[in-house]
Amino acid sequence: MAKNKVTNCRLGRVGGQAVIEGVMMKSGRNMAIASRMPDGSILVQKKKITSARQKYKVLDLPIIRGVVNFVEMMKLSYTTMDASTAVLGLEDEEPSKFEKWLAEKLHINIMTVVMVIGMILGLGLVVALFIFLPSASGSGISKLIEWITDGKFILKDHGILLAVIEGIFKVAIFLLYLWLVSLMKDIRRVFEYHGAEHKSVFCYEEGLELTPENVAKFKRFHPRCGTSFMFFMILIGIIVGCFIPPQLPAILRTLIKIALLPVTVGVGYEIIRFAGSHDNFLIRAISAPGLWVQRITTKEPDVSQMECAIAALKSALPDEFPGYTAEKQFGPWKTKTVGPGASVSRAKVEAAKERAAKRAAMPHHRAVMSGMSPAEKVRYKRRNDV
Repeated sequence: MAKNKVTNCRLGRVGGQAVIEGVMMKSGRNMAIASRMPDGSILVQKKKITSARQKYKVLDLPIIRGVVNFVEMMKLSYTTMDASTAVLGLEDEEPSKFEKWLAEKLHINIMTVVMVIGMILGLGLVVALFIFLPSASGSGISKLIEWITDGKFILKDHGILLAVIEGIFKVAIFLLYLWLVSLMKDIRRVFEYHGAEHKSVFCYEEGLELTPENVAKFKRFHPRCGTSFMFFMILIGIIVGCFIPPQLPAILRTLIKIALLPVTVGVGYEIIRFAGSHDNFLIRAISAPGLWVQRITTKEPDVSQMECAIAALKSALPDEFPGYTAEKQFGPWKTKTVGPGASVSRAKVEAAKERAAKRAAMPHHRAVMSGMSPAEKVRYKRRNDV
């Protein structure tokens, strides 16, 4: 642990995220998802990814690269979570007549439509909770203080104080939201895999052999975590809010904050990027709030979860670990369950395979799947028993 963090060439080389019953790791153009299957085995999906920053150098300039990275990571987060769900067969069920009609006549996957609608509603919820509600709360408190002081103190005349109050509301809403979702059983499982991801990355960065025993020694709080990034965005948003005229209506302030999001995201990315490759008192002080929030978004993993994280990390680094497979390190697997808290039924997956064998002759499925991503194809096959 006494290594010089500035000269450690492994720092920032690999990152990832937790998915449903597994971990995704990415290093450069290599991405790997390791999923714990119902029979106890680890299934690894690999994919090559080329960032727009590698294609267009202008997109790799400071601040701009943060915005590009945010958009790409949002897209990657959606596709990896989608792929992990599809491969586990969590959404396998008999399709309705309407779903079959959409697939056959319009070549539309109903789950794709649902996911798009869900993303739109999710973004709307984020704007409402973390941008509009704090602004509206600040305006409300301003009017309340003005009424209590009989107009002697007008909060809107003190822009910095108003921005700080709105920021406090934003932080409180963010923490309350994370705490509430952490109470959900399935989300807690994801947070445990999140802890496994961080521990394995720390182990790799320290140059130790990637085994569950070594990974378990490390802490689960990492300065380059997406949670820290989101918290940095909130703190930077408070500073940005100081420059927005406080006399404006809450809706207009909200629109201005949305327009300034690229600046907030870009600056936050640069701070996280710098913090991830340096270790000194100032960096530790800046990283402290984000690391504290990770006490909610990460939980201590078990051995099986750390194995998934290790498998994903090694698979994402084919040059360092040539020929690596999870089975070589952790197999063969003989267990029939993945442990307490798992929501995947082996019987459900086997039933899906049986139905698939009976309906393999569906005439339209090739045309429908021709324009789908690999994850969408898996999902379509499972839902339509192809």
